Amino acid sequence: MVEGKINEIHGWAAKQPGLKVEPWSYTPRPLGENDVEIQIEYSGICGSDLHTIKADWGTALYPVIVGHEIVGKVITKGEKVAHLNEGDLVGVGAQVFGCLQDDCNACSRDLDPHCPKKVFTYNAKYADGQQAHGGYANAVRVNANYAIKIPANIDPVYAPPLMCAGATVFAPMLRKGVKKGDKVGVVGIGGLGHLAIQYASALGAEVYAFSHSPNKRDQCLELGASHFIDTSNQEDVNSVKRTLNYLFVTSNSQSNQYNEYISWMDFEGQIVLLAVPKGQMSFSAGEFIQTEVAITGSLIGGVNVLKKTLEFSAKHQILPTIERFPMEKVNEALEHVDSGKARYRVVLENPQSSNL
Repeated sequence: MVEGKINEIHGWAAKQPGLKVEPWSYTPRPLGENDVEIQIEYSGICGSDLHTIKADWGTALYPVIVGHEIVGKVITKGEKVAHLNEGDLVGVGAQVFGCLQDDCNACSRDLDPHCPKKVFTYNAKYADGQQAHGGYANAVRVNANYAIKIPANIDPVYAPPLMCAGATVFAPMLRKGVKKGDKVGVVGIGGLGHLAIQYASALGAEVYAFSHSPNKRDQCLELGASHFIDTSNQEDVNSVKRTLNYLFVTSNSQSNQYNEYISWMDFEGQIVLLAVPKGQMSFSAGEFIQTEVAITGSLIGGVNVLKKTLEFSAKHQILPTIERFPMEKVNEALEHVDSGKARYRVVLENPQSSNL
C-alpha cells in the first residue's frame, strides 16, 4: 500500500455556525489504491461554502473545512491510478467519489452527482464513516477519477471557479443541447452568471443578460451578451416577452418572480434553476398549460461534464473574473464574498510548499 506524503493536513475550519474559520488540522484517510494526494495551490470560494459554514442548509458536520473549487499538483498516487502522475496539475470540484458503474442508474447517464454512493467534497462522509474535508487547506486526498487534469493553456489561478461555477452552468447547457441560434437568457450577473454568458455565447446562442444593475451593461456585452435587459426598466422587460428558448436563473430570485420569468419564455421554453429561491414556489396549472413552459433544475457537473467544461473553456478561452486573497486572509475573503462585493469569484492562494 502506498503511503501518503502529508499525514496531517492543515486547514481552516468552521467550528460553529457563522462566517469565521480558524486554523485546524486533521489526519486524512489512508491513501486508497484508486486515490491521489494533492498539494493544494488554489481554492475558490463558492456560495455553497458560506451556506454550509453558516448552517443555512442545516447543521454542518463541525468542524468542517469547506472549499470545492480546488487546484493543485498530484504528489502521491495509489497503485491502481494509471491516468495521473505525480506533478500533474489537477482540479477537484464539488464531488470526490461516485461508483461510476455501468449498472448505476445515475453514473451510467453522466449524472454521478446523484449516485447513491456519492461523496461530496466536504460536509459529507465516506462509506467508512470518515469525514470529507475541502480545499481551504494545504492538501486533500480524493478518488483519482475526480481529479481532472487542467489544460495547459488555462492559467491555474483562473481554474478553480471552473470546477464548480463553470461546470454548474455548463452542465445543463450540454444536457439540453443549447445551440447556435437559440435565444438564451441569464438572470443574475455574478459568480455563476458571468460564466453562463460566456458559455452560451461560445455555443452560438443569442444571449440576453438580465440584471437590475445598469452599470453591468458594458461588461455583459464584453462577455458575449447580445442584449442587456435592465429589470428595473419596464420597457426593457416588456421587450423580451415570449422570446427565450432557455432561461438560466443563477441568482437567489424571489419565488414570486418566476411568474414574470415565464412571460419571457417562448412556447416550450425551459427555465433552469441554478440557485435556490427562499420559500415555496407557487404557480397555477394554467400557466404551464397555456405556455407549455417547463421549469427544471440542475445540480453540479459529474466527471465527464467536468472534463468537457475544462476542454471547452480552454478552446474558447472562457475564464472567470477573479479576485485573489492569500489563504491566511480567508476570513477577510469570506466577509468580502458575503457582502456581495466580490467581482466575481474569489480565489484563495496557498504559498508554495505551504504548511499553513
